[in-house]
Amino acid sequence: MSDVNLIRNLSTLVALRNSELEKLQTAQAAKEATAERYRKTLERLHGLATSSGPSGSLPLALAANCGAYKQAVLAMADSHRLDLTMHEADMAVSQRALNAAYVKREVLGQVLDRKQQVVTSAKHVQERKVHDDLATQLWLRSQK
Repeated sequence: MSDVNLIRNLSTLVALRNSELEKLQTAQAAKEATAERYRKTLERLHGLATSSGPSGSLPLALAANCGAYKQAVLAMADSHRLDLTMHEADMAVSQRALNAAYVKREVLGQVLDRKQQVVTSAKHVQERKVHDDLATQLWLRSQK
């Protein structure tokens, strides 16, 4: 495979890795926003449970109703806490995938840079050789 084709293929791979990286970053940002919504919902549920007041000072029917309400809100908060924990675990897995994609992209970028440097260096050597040949021909002609 010629150097030009190799560089073009490596450039395409780097571009693909960049798009994969951007996609993973977008997904991670969306997951972080979801986690933040879970946290805010948990704060609101805690506020609902504490703002309903003490149920012991109320008449029996109202106290039972208030107790059931608090119990339901606390159960919902527990469910959300569990969902948040699972979501954070999923975010950790996604973060590892994001890190791996970043490393792959960086490695390919470094390979591309090195190959471009090799090709550029080879071009410069070729150009110097041509200039040296021309200079030699010019010198030989001036000797005649």
